Amino acid sequence: MDPPTKSGAAPDMSHQSQCRPLSTHPFDDDKLHEECGVFGIYGTEDAAAHSVLGLHALQHRGQEAAGITAFDGKQFVTQRQLGLVADNFTSEKLIGTLKGDAAIGHVRYSTAGGSSIRNVQPLFADLATGGFAVSHNGNLTNAWHLRRQLVKHGSIFQSTSDSEVIIHLVATSGCHTLLDKLIDALHKIEGAYSLVTLTREGLMGVRDPLGVRPLVLGKLGDAYILCSETCALDILGARYERDVEPGEIVIINNNAGVPAIRSIKPFEQCNPRPCIFEHVYFSRPDSLVDGLSVYDVRKRIGAELAREAAVDADVVIPVPDSGVPGAIGYAAESGIPFELGIIRNHYVGRTFIEPSDQIRHLAYVSNTMPIAGRLMESASFWWTIPSCAAPHP
Repeated sequence: MDPPTKSGAAPDMSHQSQCRPLSTHPFDDDKLHEECGVFGIYGTEDAAAHSVLGLHALQHRGQEAAGITAFDGKQFVTQRQLGLVADNFTSEKLIGTLKGDAAIGHVRYSTAGGSSIRNVQPLFADLATGGFAVSHNGNLTNAWHLRRQLVKHGSIFQSTSDSEVIIHLVATSGCHTLLDKLIDALHKIEGAYSLVTLTREGLMGVRDPLGVRPLVLGKLGDAYILCSETCALDILGARYERDVEPGEIVIINNNAGVPAIRSIKPFEQCNPRPCIFEHVYFSRPDSLVDGLSVYDVRKRIGAELAREAAVDADVVIPVPDSGVPGAIGYAAESGIPFELGIIRNHYVGRTFIEPSDQIRHLAYVSNTMPIAGRLMESASFWWTIPSCAAPHP
């Protein structure tokens, strides 16, 4: 993408309280959305190849598009493609263009902005302070307001993504260092964000003060990794270190040839408000989110549901895949047998995060099919789905 431009004085956008509840004003619609997956690695050869594997593990968080930006110490190279990671980033020739020991990546579901190549992340701009690439998981609830003010003062946007607002705020900041510019920009935005950024100075990860979206820190040898879920660490054989805390900025750069890490917390302290849907649906069952096993949480939710909403049923049948741990917990607590009565077609994307209602409906129809005769063998059954459950005659 072309670098943001400006004319005249930077817009006067007073800092907002980072602890205020998320506003209800969306960027371009009012639909419920999943938010994407982010990945960053610093301090290893073939950083781009590692990023491909990490993004593949995060594919469930967004299937519309994927992208990677790599830095070799001299130049930034970005590759962005519509579609799945496996369909676009398996070519040795393409990966060979992404040289360097640092890279960030993104898998996208369009939370704000349309499904087009110009909205695919990472977004990159060549600022006065150097190259700046960003991958964003979340929604900025005041993005439209900020965008209008930035355009009024001369900024030229290249996409319809709310994430580009961050780049323009960094570009127009009156601070001197990139870190201070980023902090200044983040003080002006409202909403949910987990970010990974790549600059000449290193890799940074940021989690919003409310901790709405997850971000974890891992280590692979001497290299550090920042990513949305621990499943992206597992695929690489990396070690889970900890979650990035709400309101924390993790900075990773070179210290005498060895990757070094430091942390700052420049925001007002808040009571965390992590999104419950991460444990219910968004995250993979084999991931840890905020230190808790997603599988165990779903199983415990199912058991609690059995205690609070007991039913007289012959079998418990989950809607795969997110509903399986909950159904196991419900069956174990209630004593009702667990059965697989529905099979999911894994070659169809997740129905919740398809980009339109019509496509979502078509995906749902082709996504799951009952096992012939299985549902009819029982007089009644308890059918669990990711976020709720309902009895069926």
